[in-house]
Amino acid sequence: METYIEDSLKRSYSYQEYRELVTKLLKEGKSTGNEQSDDLLHYSELNEVRMNRLDKTIAVPDVINDGLKHIEKKYIWLVLSEGWCGDAAQILPILHKMEVSAPNIDMKIVFRDENEVLMDRFLTNGGRSIPKLIVLDAATNDVLGDWGPRPAEAKQLIIDYKAKHGVIDETAKTDLQKWYLKDKGLSTQQELLELMQGLK
Repeated sequence: METYIEDSLKRSYSYQEYRELVTKLLKEGKSTGNEQSDDLLHYSELNEVRMNRLDKTIAVPDVINDGLKHIEKKYIWLVLSEGWCGDAAQILPILHKMEVSAPNIDMKIVFRDENEVLMDRFLTNGGRSIPKLIVLDAATNDVLGDWGPRPAEAKQLIIDYKAKHGVIDETAKTDLQKWYLKDKGLSTQQELLELMQGLK
């Protein structure tokens, strides 16, 4: 097992602990992460509302639920996140609902800026994109796979927008949020179940 995995697990939070910490910081007028700005605080406040809504509305379909219950080995989902990240706000509540449905999956969340060594092992196209889910063998903490920062169709939406417009602006972010709203977490659940079922 790599020491950076062990070090990050020591700094990890349960979903509930993560939510409580982000909420506490917001009450102090702060966002998570090394950088503080009005924009990041604004995004964090929007994400708090999103996550509260998704905690109440995200459902795990029977077919996914059944698949999660039949995962035989024990795994840890180690997830890199930050409170200001719009993708993380959409995806973490889904991961939590899946974790609840899966007796053999335990989710641990770490903050990206506090775990740079871990983050830099799991870059996306050279960038520190989050959320990033790392699948660990619970017995050994060996890395078995990873996923993120967003489902394939959402990734393509952003790739296509950037190819057409040259930038990722507020319109792109709005389009992405609309995609998440329409998808209702199903793409994330399907991709992650397939990932878990493919592990040996």
